[in-house]
Amino acid sequence: MSEPSAGEPAPDPVGPRLFGLAWVFYLLLGIAAVVWIGARRGRIESALFVDPSRWWIDLLLGAGCGIALIGLWEIVGRRLDATRHFEALLRSLLGSLDANQAVGLALLSGFAEELFFRGAVQGAWGFWWATALFAALHTGRDRGLWVWTAFAAVAGLAFGGLVLWTGNLLAAIVAHVLVNAVNLRRLAMRSPEGPSG
Repeated sequence: MSEPSAGEPAPDPVGPRLFGLAWVFYLLLGIAAVVWIGARRGRIESALFVDPSRWWIDLLLGAGCGIALIGLWEIVGRRLDATRHFEALLRSLLGSLDANQAVGLALLSGFAEELFFRGAVQGAWGFWWATALFAALHTGRDRGLWVWTAFAAVAGLAFGGLVLWTGNLLAAIVAHVLVNAVNLRRLAMRSPEGPSG
């Protein structure tokens, strides 16, 4: 590998490494969900994911929920310094993402988290445990990350509610993937020094 020339930025080794670790984490989370659901139910049926008679309604519900959550994050982000602090931290950890990486990570994280938290945890322990554990996963040692945990709790309530309402994971997966894709892509497009609101 060649060294960067005088005018080129040095490659960001932390961002790609964390991006790769995120992929491994979400793959393992998805595998854990499949094992848990399979052990509990004996098999995983397609009805867990979609109701063929109303898939388009669930798709629209998920898109609507995702758009509402994105709007909520934008409204909160304009008013709280903690939101800008969290976005700057996440941007520095992930490094630069292109559109394909942002969408790929959003698809994997949204699907794996919904399969685990709503498919496995909510299916076994109930709505409130799934929501609490989902919020707990979205936390950190920095006190400024409370806004991330609070938003994850609200999103977890919404995703869990979609599963209770529809009886399958499709709407929750669509909402979750949409939120992650838009926010990851938006973060990737903003420079670390650029405006965050």
